[in-house]
Amino acid sequence: MAKIIMVVDDSTSMRQMVKFTLEADGYQVVEGVDGIDALAKSNAQKVDLFITDLNMPNMDGIQFTRQLRASAPYRFTPIVMLTTESQQEKKMEGKAAGASGWIIKPFLMPQLLAVVKKICP
Repeated sequence: MAKIIMVVDDSTSMRQMVKFTLEADGYQVVEGVDGIDALAKSNAQKVDLFITDLNMPNMDGIQFTRQLRASAPYRFTPIVMLTTESQQEKKMEGKAAGASGWIIKPFLMPQLLAVVKKICP
């Protein structure tokens, strides 16, 4: 059974690009347009890995990560931040919220797949 990965980003093109790459490698992908949408969808089905943007309307990636970590089913599920933010303070904030990893945009798809395969084999 394919692992389910949720890609959370307010950019449709970014979600589609990541989705296309992950599906081509055999993963099942669910999309979330922001943290609120992703939380609702994560309650409807079990997700094995979250890849989330940091800067989004309604609920950003940090708030989303905190909410997921407060939910028993996702307390230990990997969460990767995929963002343009590279400041150390933001990374520390993400780690404190519960993020498992951090990838800075722009990135190469093989880099993303290597991270996904490592934390969600």
